[in-house]
Amino acid sequence: GMKIFVLGSMQFSEQMLATCKSLKEAGHEAVTSVFVQAFIGKNDQEKETIKIQQKNSEDAIRVDCAQIPKCDAVLVMNLEKHGIPGYIGGNVLIELGYAHILDKKIFLFNPIPNISFYKTEIEAMKPTILDGDLRKVS
Repeated sequence: GMKIFVLGSMQFSEQMLATCKSLKEAGHEAVTSVFVQAFIGKNDQEKETIKIQQKNSEDAIRVDCAQIPKCDAVLVMNLEKHGIPGYIGGNVLIELGYAHILDKKIFLFNPIPNISFYKTEIEAMKPTILDGDLRKVS
């Protein structure tokens, strides 16, 4: 199995934890952001508040990126958010760029979102699109 860092918008914390569990059951070592726990059971508005606080006072981007060199791959839980299927936000884009620079395998749970500002950049990283099927992780 591989060591996989599961990441995504903190709105998807519950799904990120569930994916870690599934990957472990499939024989992989899976970790997610240390910040995820704070979001469990919170509503979207509460999650938004916690997220801003973590970005600013706990340097969440740097802390999360520190996980990437220790892993073989990253898996992005890109679910629907703001009415955008497969949403990928700014934080995740930064983490993806770092994973790409470190030559890590990149998996996206869903197809690349149609967000014109950076769709071609994500395409250039040649992620493996899982189409919701974790059995495709290899």
